[in-house]
Amino acid sequence: MTIRAATPDDLDLLLSLVERLERELPPLPYAEDPVEVERTKIERMVTDGVALLAEDGGKPIAYALARYGDHGPTTVYVTDLWVDASHRGRGLGRELLARVAEAASARGCTHLLLDVDSRNREAVAFYERFGFEEDSRILRTALDGLLAAPSEPGESIGAVHVQTDDAESVERVVDDYLPRVLRGATATVERGRAWTVVRLDRFDRGVLRKLGLELSFRFGVTVVLALEESAVVRFVIHDRGRMIDEYLSLPEYYGPLPPGDVLALRANPTVVARLTGAQAAHVRAVAQTGASAADLPAPDELYAQVAEALGLTP
Repeated sequence: MTIRAATPDDLDLLLSLVERLERELPPLPYAEDPVEVERTKIERMVTDGVALLAEDGGKPIAYALARYGDHGPTTVYVTDLWVDASHRGRGLGRELLARVAEAASARGCTHLLLDVDSRNREAVAFYERFGFEEDSRILRTALDGLLAAPSEPGESIGAVHVQTDDAESVERVVDDYLPRVLRGATATVERGRAWTVVRLDRFDRGVLRKLGLELSFRFGVTVVLALEESAVVRFVIHDRGRMIDEYLSLPEYYGPLPPGDVLALRANPTVVARLTGAQAAHVRAVAQTGASAADLPAPDELYAQVAEALGLTP
């Protein structure tokens, strides 16, 4: 087996190897470069970059392409690295990277950069074994979505439900505490048979949560129940100043989360039943989570169903 620098006479061969590499990768969500554009890029790397071919008995079995200048004067960017399946696991990929590094070092470079499809887990694991670390993340979306008129978030509504019928005492605490967390805010306190309800004059998720925590120190169990942005249902239960359970109908509505955090945002029916008097089976049936809105009832319906299951007035 030999590794040599590619020459202009190898352009057609390199193009065929690029095609073999692309057939092995997950389908791209965008159109690939036309052949003539791809050929021009490869020609540039052959003449003013790094282009290596590995051959066994005259048959091409691997290649690497890299270019300079795309990411600053001290970084070489590897665009392609491919080894035929019959020759993998023998150190050939590492050898090609080492040859690229030698050529780039002679030119004054100090770092090597490449990108890899995050779905190509075999390739990701290969590079990580040699000390590669994630430096940046490329995000992609269709232009149609960006060009469409942006939609405004829907209305948010919600309240703190305090497990007491002593509305006067709740009102005194609210009047004392609320101005400290939101200047100019006012609240309405409504007496119920088992729960006293506190509603802000303007919805603020953070203030509702703080208010629920503060009231739980004084009265025991509180439930913050809200329909946020007309899209997602949340409840947070406190008991004696401790957050006991939190539920969010679409756990990743506000952004990606680690798997453990997604699981933590599922309702705990047993705990909810113990603190609110609800039936655990009913809570389990109603307080479902989903990856998208299509997995769940309409948000306003789910909001009403969760409130009914907890014995609250939405």
